[in-house]
Amino acid sequence: MVDTTKNTKLFTSYGVTTAKTTTPEIAAKLISKAKRPLLVVGTKILDPELLDRVVKIAKAKNIPIAATGSSMPGFVDKDVNAKYINLHQLGFYVTDSNWPGLDGNGTYDTLIVLGHIKYYINQVLSGTKNFSDVKAISIDRNYIQNATMSFGNLSKADHYAALDDLINAL
Repeated sequence: MVDTTKNTKLFTSYGVTTAKTTTPEIAAKLISKAKRPLLVVGTKILDPELLDRVVKIAKAKNIPIAATGSSMPGFVDKDVNAKYINLHQLGFYVTDSNWPGLDGNGTYDTLIVLGHIKYYINQVLSGTKNFSDVKAISIDRNYIQNATMSFGNLSKADHYAALDDLINAL
């Protein structure tokens, strides 16, 4: 069992509210309870071991994927519902309750973020945190302070183990 609640404040600035740390089991429960979850992935998921875990997470609960950056080619022939969108545009759209979503069925209530550059995703989630009711769960290696909940700063091996725990809990 990997402790994903440690090392959260390293290299971060403090705001009025910061993400609560979470375990893979709690993250899995929140993902399972979400009415309209969206898995938002960045270019870093092109690492084959990470990509394999992303596909397993998406298939476990039939979660659609918003592929940002240059991550879309990773989902060719993976039998998942992945669509490309610019990360900044996605951050803007999810704050609009009238946005039809990537599939035309309405906006999302929970974003699961993975594989982004820390400072980039932090800025996008700052907007969603302050201007919407959308929850964001970061299951990335780095603590993301503007998410609602986040893993702490993890080594690569601990991150893979935490993702495996999350997949098993889904």
